Amino acid sequence: MPVSQFNVEVMGILNVTPDSFSDGGKFNNIDSALKQAEQMVAEGADWLDIGGESTRPGAPNVSEQEELERVIPVIERCVARFATPVSIDTSKPKVMAEAVNAGARMINDVRALQEPGALEAAAATNALVCLMHMQGQPRTMQHKPEYGDVVVEVKDFLAARVRACTDAGISRERILLDPGFGFGKSVRHNYELLQRLQALHELELPLLVGMSRKSMLGQVTGKPVEQRLAASIAAATLAASKGARIIRVHDVAETKDAVSIVAAMMTGEL
Repeated sequence: MPVSQFNVEVMGILNVTPDSFSDGGKFNNIDSALKQAEQMVAEGADWLDIGGESTRPGAPNVSEQEELERVIPVIERCVARFATPVSIDTSKPKVMAEAVNAGARMINDVRALQEPGALEAAAATNALVCLMHMQGQPRTMQHKPEYGDVVVEVKDFLAARVRACTDAGISRERILLDPGFGFGKSVRHNYELLQRLQALHELELPLLVGMSRKSMLGQVTGKPVEQRLAASIAAATLAASKGARIIRVHDVAETKDAVSIVAAMMTGEL
């Protein structure tokens, strides 16, 4: 059964950065980025998520102009060359606007449109918007994160951001939610979120989930980032079985296979 009939989509990660935690420096020129995009499209990616600023713990800030110079040419070329829709991974209002003008169809913001001007910039477009939960900021987010109940607090935060979006004129039909695995959460917090992921369906909006190659997997398996494929597939399979709509990954082909098996199991149709 095709994955699309089960409403699970696979989003391929394309970081055009020198310092992202897994693939930093691999695709930060136009030729290597397009080659990687072409491979992910050939493997069945339903989305290409293009980012120009690393959000790994401790990552330095990137200027607005530098981020624009990194992502806009890649977006333009991908939109011209592939039918696969493009998402822009950014928190900067101007980058959001320029990316959508260049053809991006989703704004994927780890700061959930909390930066000054971000709500207005997103509302002025017709793009989808993904709101992610993060405790703290990338440089410090993994310094002893604390929660009373991580699932309740993530859900409450996302609900508040949805209200902010609708108040700004962004319809619910345009909104997706990301619980933010690895963003201001301990290993225990991450696995509790995964175990209770279905609680977020109470918000009645599609979930985008990204656990690919993250430290939450390495801390269980003991494997370095380049050896976390099996763990990433396991995490993607669990997320899909718990109703995630989009799975954001580095390894598209393998994840497509995994969610196809979930679809067959959940629907009983082949």
